[in-house]
Amino acid sequence: MIKFDVRNRLGDNLQFSADIPCAEDAPAAVKLGLAVRWAHLNRVLIIGADLRGADLRGADLRGAKLRLAALTRADLRLANLTRANLTRADLAGADLTGADLRGASLAGADLIGAILAGADLRRANLRRADLTGADLAGADLAGADLVMADLTGANLRGANLRGATLPAANLWRAVGLNASGAQLER
Repeated sequence: MIKFDVRNRLGDNLQFSADIPCAEDAPAAVKLGLAVRWAHLNRVLIIGADLRGADLRGADLRGAKLRLAALTRADLRLANLTRANLTRADLAGADLTGADLRGASLAGADLIGAILAGADLRRANLRRADLTGADLAGADLAGADLVMADLTGANLRGANLRGATLPAANLWRAVGLNASGAQLER
């Protein structure tokens, strides 16, 4: 076991220290991922934490409170983020391939260039989220709230938008858009 410190994204302040089962010379991304898992398991406050580049592949973060967290370029492939609060989180360039985000709040989140291919976003709140250039190929967005979301240049090939709400969403240059069954106006 080693002690690993996680900082706040808004400064160099200590957010929390975690006791993780890891070698001292392990990559920082692995240590950070283990620290997040430890914090979630122990109900330690993660809101606003600096988690850039964290390796969270396959992590069980159901109901995690990650509001305002910096998760830029984090690896969240196949992570379970059901009902997680990622409101205004920075997920730019993050890989969320195949992640379970059912009922998650991503309102106002920065998802510029994020990979959400095959992700389950059913009933997710993506209101005012910035999905510019995001890859949503094959994602399930059924019943998702995309009001005022920015999907400029997003890849929506094979995405399920049935029952999704998209009033005032920016769909300029979105690729592969099939809005069949989606609500485009209020």
